[in-house]
Parts: sequence; C-alpha cells; structure tokens
Amino acid sequence: MSQPAAFLHSERPELSFVFPVFDEAQNIDEVIASACRIGARLADDFEIVVVDDGSRDGSGEIIASWCQRDERVRGVRHARNSGYGAALRSGLAEARGELVFFCDADLQFDLGEIVKLLAHTGDFDIVAGYRSPRCDPWPRLLIAGGWGWLVGALFGLRIRDIDCAFKVFHRRVVDAIPLASVGAFINTEILVRARASGFRIHQVPVGHRRRRHGRQTGAHPRVLWRAATELSSLYRELRSFEREPRSREASEAEPG
Repeated sequence: MSQPAAFLHSERPELSFVFPVFDEAQNIDEVIASACRIGARLADDFEIVVVDDGSRDGSGEIIASWCQRDERVRGVRHARNSGYGAALRSGLAEARGELVFFCDADLQFDLGEIVKLLAHTGDFDIVAGYRSPRCDPWPRLLIAGGWGWLVGALFGLRIRDIDCAFKVFHRRVVDAIPLASVGAFINTEILVRARASGFRIHQVPVGHRRRRHGRQTGAHPRVLWRAATELSSLYRELRSFEREPRSREASEAEPG
C-alpha cells in the first residue's frame, strides 16, 4: 500500500504524521482529513503514514482509498495484528520527515495542538505532550499513576504522562534509538532510550477527550502483562550496559 517514492513531494519532507491503526474504521477518515488540513497549514511538504495493524473492520479499505486519491498519504499494512508497538515501529521506520509526529487514531486529541509541540522543537530533541486534564475513567488513571511511579523508580525518568501518544521527534532521534517493543510499552521505551542516549525531552500540556467510537484496550490484562514483560527486559538490558564499562575498568586496573 506504500506509495512509490516518485509520488512523494521529496525524499525528506519537513514533517511526517504517523498513525498506528487497529479497528478504527469509525475514526480514521476524520483523522486523516484533519492531518491533511493541519499539515498544509504547517509545512510546504509533509506526509501522512498510516499503519493498519491487521484491522478487521474496514479500516484498511479506508486507508487504501486515501492513498489512491492523495499522494501525501502513505499506507503500511500488517497482515495480522502485531501489537501497538509493532505498528508504531513500522510507521516510524517508514516516515521520512525531518520532524516526525505520532498520535493515536482514536480522536482523543485535537491534532491542531501539534503547534504547541512544534514551538519547542528548536530547543529540544523530543517534545512530549501530557494530557491536561486527562479524561479517562479512574481505574485507568490509577494504573497510569502506578506505571509512572514504577518507571520513575527503575529508570529515574520523570515524565508526567509517559504513555501520552502525542509526541514529536527530530529525525536524529528516530535514526539513533533502537526499538524492540511490540506492545503498549513502546511509549516508555522511546523516552527511556532517548534519555539514556542524551536526547533532550520537553513536556507540553495538550487537551484530551474520551474516545467517541471503538473501544480502549490499554487496560486489558494481556496488554498490561506484555508491557510489564517488556519493561523488565529493557531494565535488564540497560543494567547490563551499565555493568560492562565498570567490568572493563576493573579488568584494566588489575596489574598484569
């Protein structure tokens, strides 16, 4: 479904919008239309990358239709549902913009608020939105609070809303950090790896509204278990990197 390079305005557009999608047939048309309007106001050259993660509700057909009639829209399709993180990774890999923005495709955010993030891209490598106020049911708020505390305790990362899917990156960040998450942990992994690599992160409040169509899956036990498993894996990986330099220094200090 990807458009050939010949149809792109340039090999390196100013801005890429990335939307991971799974069963968002009631939302995706409005999301893409909004991104087209906003992108045209913000940049002379932009692209919209939409990743259909094995949708079963007709989302893929809507995305394909947009790709056929608007060369700025590019589609990626997973043959089966692979997970939110896998879809986002595919979108980031496909994006070519100097600035790369991603957002969920469930209409919980006003895409126009991207201007709040772009205002800080001259000074920071990543600008991350945080929902203010966050319009989620209290069980999700409780889970989010506990998750944020855990991430802060393990990685020393102080982010107000670590899972807020409203972020913009410089190209250098996307190119530099390896991502492994296939689930909802991807938001945490991006920020933890970026900070470990020395990238500067800034936080900006953005509006939030409840999902109007479709259903949320972020609090499903399977999703939470996968996120916890991936968190544990990343923690072990980063700890092993920290121990290796100390081991080498100790070995080099030993008399020959």
